[in-house]
Amino acid sequence: MIGSLLYPRMTSTRMKFSLDGMWKFTFDRDKTGYDKGFEKGLSEYEMMPVPGSFADMYSDPEKKNYCGDFWYETDFVIPDHDDKKVILRFGSVTHRAVIYINGQNIGEHEGGFLPFALDITDKADIGINKLVVKVNNELNEETLPCGIVKKGKDGKLIAKPYFDFFNYSGIQRSVNLLILPKQSIEDYSVSYELEDNKAIVNCDVTASKSESNLNPTARVRLVDENGNLAADEELDLTSEGTYNKKFTVLNPILWNVLDAHLYTITISLTDSDGNLVDEYSEKIGIRTVKVSGTQILINDKPVYLKGYGKHEDFSVLGRSFNYSVAKRDYECMKWNGANSFRTSHYPYAEEWYQLADEEGFLIIDEVPAVGMMRSTHNFVDAGTGKYTYFFETPTVGTLQKNHIMQVEEMITRDKNHPSVIAFSLFNEPETTSDQSYEYFSKIFEAARAIDPQKRPLTGALEKNSSPEKCKCHKLLDFISLNRYYGWYISGGELDEAQEKFRDELDRWKALDTGKPFIMTEFGTDTMPGNHSLTGTMWSEEYQKNYYEMNFSVIDDYDFMQGEQVWNFADFQTSEGIFRVGGNRKGIFTRDREPKSVAFLLKKRWENK
Repeated sequence: MIGSLLYPRMTSTRMKFSLDGMWKFTFDRDKTGYDKGFEKGLSEYEMMPVPGSFADMYSDPEKKNYCGDFWYETDFVIPDHDDKKVILRFGSVTHRAVIYINGQNIGEHEGGFLPFALDITDKADIGINKLVVKVNNELNEETLPCGIVKKGKDGKLIAKPYFDFFNYSGIQRSVNLLILPKQSIEDYSVSYELEDNKAIVNCDVTASKSESNLNPTARVRLVDENGNLAADEELDLTSEGTYNKKFTVLNPILWNVLDAHLYTITISLTDSDGNLVDEYSEKIGIRTVKVSGTQILINDKPVYLKGYGKHEDFSVLGRSFNYSVAKRDYECMKWNGANSFRTSHYPYAEEWYQLADEEGFLIIDEVPAVGMMRSTHNFVDAGTGKYTYFFETPTVGTLQKNHIMQVEEMITRDKNHPSVIAFSLFNEPETTSDQSYEYFSKIFEAARAIDPQKRPLTGALEKNSSPEKCKCHKLLDFISLNRYYGWYISGGELDEAQEKFRDELDRWKALDTGKPFIMTEFGTDTMPGNHSLTGTMWSEEYQKNYYEMNFSVIDDYDFMQGEQVWNFADFQTSEGIFRVGGNRKGIFTRDREPKSVAFLLKKRWENK
């Protein structure tokens, strides 16, 4: 495994080959794949698209809900690459993967929503190679997201998530073969300070080491959106393979909310004779983000977050990325005046962030720390006072190591995106014990240490995490609340729900946290086309009445600095009596058509 998570790009020194397409695929219900020699090639298989979520390919419910081991195989060609290195990069494999080339184990990765890369220079041949991936999608309490697996009487495994979205899995993002210089740029980071009409840019670069070219010269160039050179600086060598430079951009064109302006950054390495060794380019935006008192500031100006909790979820595609779906989602969000979303409940495909950079959307980037309450109906149990002693068990030590690893991978991958204004380090865990504070203190400490831009950190608190009982809200730079007054609490009784909502916010106000609050989830399941003159639950009228009530409360508390409704669109979940074809809390249907409340949000957000 190599540490570089740079997005795969073609430059004058770098080549990229996509391995996406139809791969051989087979389930391994009895876990006999190794006995059958699957790591050397599949002797029994069907064809499966990569990237893709295998569940939505099938009409057979057993295949759709399959839990356990499964295998992929494809052949790929490595061209004659002279004195180059060959990297195999997976955008994500859910939830864990073991990689084989020509029957040889070359690495493995835990965590289903972030990329990993393997140096296969000395492990693959010029010409045709066989790539086999063993995948497992079982859930447990030592990895993220959390859940359990039960075994039926017939021996089949059944996933029981502690979360309310479908356990889509497989090779769900693109696979690329990269041909890079032996000595290459491995990582970079940028951070900013604004002073009058200038930006102070701090740039760090890490390069791989080479015995023949110990300390190449590193340069960074910035070109603005109009093609003007904004900076051209040689970086200072700080230690072998690491470089740093602070430099000034005069009259910077700032990246702003729904007003994106991007610079192209090009980092280059040259040898002592001035020959180009490696080059990497991508787009960045100059902007600052911080919390001051009860306000969230972008470029030192307050912003009110308007938008959504979302899911990577679409019919047939499952959780795999599609540019057309992403384009449609951004157009829907722009249409109704949104400016932000949270990547609930996992980091999304990298292309979502690139599009947000281009559009000026704000992202709260969330690690897949969901399900930290022992409940397959956590959306109901949140608020009932149920306590499951989640952080008081022996699995916590291993879970914490995995949690920190995925936080570090997420920040390493996403740290340079201007759209990412905060990191969310959990969603709805039990936060009412001293053990939970001890656990999350280390998670937040790790995140603060690794982010070069020192973005605000948050996490979404469920109803049991009340102002009197929550031990972890002190760790948050802004407090995010998931609340369902009028749905799971006092459903159908909006007057009573409003009283309870106001009572809780009054108690938060009495704590005088001095921090901003945002609503990261609130909503109602709504069947599109279901109408009721009396506004009964599940109707489009009730959804509108519900939001009007919630907005009337939110607007009365000046520490409330954002509202991200749940959810952008209807999405798939596990089956259950609380769900009709999935979670129906979408403002849009799963095929991205508006429910009536979308027009209420449009009117509110365009004027707020």
